Amino acid sequence: MTAPVFVVEHFDSDRHEYVLDGPEGRHAVSVKRLEPGEEVVLTDGAGRHAVCDVIRSEGKDRLVVHLGSITEEPEPAPRITVVQALPKGDRGELAVETMTEVGVDAVVPWQAARCITQWKGDRGLKALGKWRATAREAGKQSRRVRFPEIADAATTKQVAALLAKADFAAVLHSDFERGSEPLATAELPAEGEIVLVVGPEGGVAKDELALFEEAGARAYVLGPTVLRTSTAGTAATALLLGRTGRWS
Repeated sequence: MTAPVFVVEHFDSDRHEYVLDGPEGRHAVSVKRLEPGEEVVLTDGAGRHAVCDVIRSEGKDRLVVHLGSITEEPEPAPRITVVQALPKGDRGELAVETMTEVGVDAVVPWQAARCITQWKGDRGLKALGKWRATAREAGKQSRRVRFPEIADAATTKQVAALLAKADFAAVLHSDFERGSEPLATAELPAEGEIVLVVGPEGGVAKDELALFEEAGARAYVLGPTVLRTSTAGTAATALLLGRTGRWS
């Protein structure tokens, strides 16, 4: 079993002992019940991390560890960003959770024309907070030390601008009569940025697709079946990670 991951705000490299406290310390002591000699990984979620040995626990929410050397995980190449149309209910958190576990690097919430869910005002801020909390917890669970960035919600024009800057831009589009190419055979870059658009349950609207194609994106399909919006991004990310060699 790999060592559990805990998030810290910063590292004090001048000290050999580090005290993990607060919610993370409480989870380590009262839930995980870590014992002296066990290993843990501390990370800032942005790539910096250290493998540490547990020295002792103090009370119910303080874990004292021997701080190992601090290293930084390199930036992934190519970087994979998924533009995720807003699903209904809690399927948004499900999509973020599974994409994080698979290895996505960034997720951009998208208010597509056919989205039933609307992120407005406080409700939108609360939903965005849930997506970010989900990415953090899924990152810890999957033993990542570089968590995916969850961007602010984007408009269609903002998504088009993102696609225009990408080294490879794809829109998952399930209109099979259109003759979309399989994503499994697309030519992918070895470095740079891959941006993938996942539409809502009702699909990407024609004017949205036209705008995305004008920005340089092409329409692709994953296979002969239609996946739900909450699972398509995860399946596509896994395919791209395998094909680019990041899973090798």
